[in-house]
Amino acid sequence: MRITAIILAAGSGVRMKSEVNKHLLALAGKPVIVHTLLAFERCAAIDAIVLVTSAENQAAYQALIIEYGIGKVSRLVLGGETRQASAHNGLRAAGDCDIVLLHDGARPLIGQQEIEAVIRDAAEYGGAVVAVPAKDTIVRARDGFIEAQLERSTLWQVQTPQGFKAAIIREAYEAAARDGVQSTDDTGLVTRLGRAVKITSGSYANIKITTPEDLAIAEALLGKVDGKR
Repeated sequence: MRITAIILAAGSGVRMKSEVNKHLLALAGKPVIVHTLLAFERCAAIDAIVLVTSAENQAAYQALIIEYGIGKVSRLVLGGETRQASAHNGLRAAGDCDIVLLHDGARPLIGQQEIEAVIRDAAEYGGAVVAVPAKDTIVRARDGFIEAQLERSTLWQVQTPQGFKAAIIREAYEAAARDGVQSTDDTGLVTRLGRAVKITSGSYANIKITTPEDLAIAEALLGKVDGKR
C-alpha cells in the first residue's frame, strides 16, 4: 500500500500580521514548515510527500528541504487561489498511490500516533479525519444574536491530517470542480457524495498556527509533543 502526504503550505497567513510567511517563522529554532515536514518524513508508513507552495516561497522551501535532508518530498507544486484549489493541485501531482493524507503546513505539532491512526482508519473506512471533542459551548447565531445552542456532546473540532483512499478523494474533488462546489474542508467534499468519513481521535496539541498567540502556544507545547514522535 503506497501512501502519499500532501502538505498544504501555499497560504499567505495574513492573520499572523508578519512580513514573513507563517510557515517560515521560527519555532524552537526551525521554521514551522520544517517541523511539519519532518513529522511525515519520520513516519515509516509515508512513502512520499507532495508540498504545495506559493511561487513566492518555492525557493525557500526547496532550500529547507535540502538543508534538513527531507528526502520523501517528491514534488513541489504551486497552489491555487483557495485551499480547495491548492489541494486539487496536490492531488493531481500525487501520482499512483492508495491512500492520500492532506495536512495543513501550519500544523507542526502533529504526532506519529495520529498520522498512523488516520492511515489505518482511511484504509478501513475509505475516509478518516483527525478530530477532538469540542470543549466550549457552541451556538448558532443570526444578525449578532444567539439563535440556538448546539448539543456539545455531538460536536467535534476537525483537524488534519485527513486521509482517504485515493480514488475516493479524487472523485470528490472532480465532482466539486464539475458542480462548482466550494468547501474549506476535504471531508465536506467527500460526505456530499454520500461517503462515510471516520473520526480518528486526535490531540488538542495539534493546533493550527494562525495568529502570533498560536506560535507562542506551539513553543510551549513542542517539548511535550516531541516526546511522542
